[in-house]
Amino acid sequence: MELSLSRVHFPVTTLGPGRRLGIWFQGCSIRCPGCISADTWGAGHLRLSTEKLLEQITPWLREAEGITISGGEPFDQFDALLRLLQGLRRLSQADILVYSGYPLEKLDAKLRQANGLIDALISDPYDETLSQSMALRGSDNQRLSLLTPIGRTRLGNYDRPLEPADKALDLMFDETGSVWMAGIPRRGDLLRLRDLLQDQGHHLQISAHAARRR
Repeated sequence: MELSLSRVHFPVTTLGPGRRLGIWFQGCSIRCPGCISADTWGAGHLRLSTEKLLEQITPWLREAEGITISGGEPFDQFDALLRLLQGLRRLSQADILVYSGYPLEKLDAKLRQANGLIDALISDPYDETLSQSMALRGSDNQRLSLLTPIGRTRLGNYDRPLEPADKALDLMFDETGSVWMAGIPRRGDLLRLRDLLQDQGHHLQISAHAARRR
């Protein structure tokens, strides 16, 4: 079973509790206006089997306290997502948090198929017109569903307003020199960072800004 992958990073500390393995799927059919991950909308070029991905991330899984799967839209590749979740459950005791832009009600059948494999889900499309005051969410319409006892234990305290410690981002670097950010930035944070770097003579392309021009 192949999937289209954007990137993998360890550790991520801003998308759930503890040191987490972050897995970003590539490809999204929802394409919410203002999405900070517009670079993950297209189909992408990195395709690999779920078995190969699991093999590559096994060393990180031994250290990870949690796993966060985002995108892109993981449920657009549901068969691959399900196979990946099954493998993660086999290899790790860590909690699994999945992000989706689909309304919770549209995921009901797929969540039944993935019963016990997803500990917590953040669902619903990002809405840039709404406030952003809840932990782990980009807009306040998004819902946190705690689906297992592990999810309730590990992520139950995230159903709350933002706290100062939540306002952080992880920086990730790849072999091409690109810089990626993980976390839930406040509105305008990335554009402010771009302007600050440009004032210092650096160039930063923000995917959300580019998407507005499409």
